Amino acid sequence: VRYYRLEIMLDGKTIAITRSKDDASEFISLAEENNATPIPLPTIELVSKGEKIVDEFLNLIESEHPDYSVFLSSKAVKILFDTAQNIGNFEKLQLAVANSIVMSVGPKTTATLNTYGIKVNHEPKNNSSVGVGEEFSQIHAVGKKVIIPRSGASNSFLKELLNKIGINVVEIHLYDVCAFRDTTQWNGFRELFSQNKVDGVIFTSASSVRGFFEIMQKDYEKSDLINHLSKLSLVCIGPFTSEELKKFDVSYVVSEIHTVVGAFDTMKNTLTA
Repeated sequence: VRYYRLEIMLDGKTIAITRSKDDASEFISLAEENNATPIPLPTIELVSKGEKIVDEFLNLIESEHPDYSVFLSSKAVKILFDTAQNIGNFEKLQLAVANSIVMSVGPKTTATLNTYGIKVNHEPKNNSSVGVGEEFSQIHAVGKKVIIPRSGASNSFLKELLNKIGINVVEIHLYDVCAFRDTTQWNGFRELFSQNKVDGVIFTSASSVRGFFEIMQKDYEKSDLINHLSKLSLVCIGPFTSEELKKFDVSYVVSEIHTVVGAFDTMKNTLTA
């Protein structure tokens, strides 16, 4: 029933998402199943801080003795474990993480952890930083210590939230984020965008919002870009993404379910309202 309803409602729509083609497979499948045209936009690049991140993580495990390891993205998992594999420290890292209680922000991150042999003990129903806080409140982790490997571009919201609950947080930054440099992959989108043939854009992170505007403002004056965007349906995957988009004075809708599927359904409802 759902498939048939979506197919009729989204027929002919063109929707972009601020992710590379490799990271947008779920979105592409959803769009194609419903006769919509998907456009993946590689908006950001992750720049690893190098081989030192593995030793820094292991040293923190040894010195801080965290009770929990919290992973907020599949990217963080891949960068940490792939780096460990490259330098021959995989088993040591795997054991260190497995000896803690592991929390994953959502199903994609959980699946990625599983591929590296890590069992996930907790996954919040609300797949966001807020959901992680809610999960810790429910499992009564006051006085416990948490290690969070994450992006250098992350905000302090989760750390402050967990501190308020009574949890000690140790963060380690594995990578930095910059705007995607090879924008030739954007040529098709630019052409359709200039012809007002794009119906909507799904923004998947605060950093992807920044990357999108940095890339597009190379071809458009800010006022012209915002004017074009005002004709589209814009959907944010969650509240932190929307906080960033708010800075650009455009209208948008925030998905109640902070996943690609949730954002896609929100876009569907917005385009067919």
